[in-house]
Amino acid sequence: MARILIADDSVVVREYLKVILERAGHQVIAEATRGTEAFQKYIAYQPDLVTMDINMPDMNGIEAVKKIMSRFPDAKIIMVSTHGLRPLVFEAVKAGAIHYIIKPINEEKLLVAIENALI
Repeated sequence: MARILIADDSVVVREYLKVILERAGHQVIAEATRGTEAFQKYIAYQPDLVTMDINMPDMNGIEAVKKIMSRFPDAKIIMVSTHGLRPLVFEAVKAGAIHYIIKPINEEKLLVAIENALI
């Protein structure tokens, strides 16, 4: 299965995602609480996939996606955010995110998005 980096400033969300992902057979290889940390951990671990929140300290998720994609154009990033506003969804996809999941997280939708991303 996939090696995944979880980027979210909420410990509760990170733990919930980790449970879902590991139960599905994926390996959470790293976690990040800030956008800059997500970028640094992407470089260090080069995961198969990233789940990325939008609202994080120091660099938001969309900026982190742009930074990761500029250096790793084949990166697979799924946005997982409470913000379902059309402009933010569009901006995230334009930045390079391949899917957008709105919180609260629906386990089935998340796993289908990951499966589709890894094809």
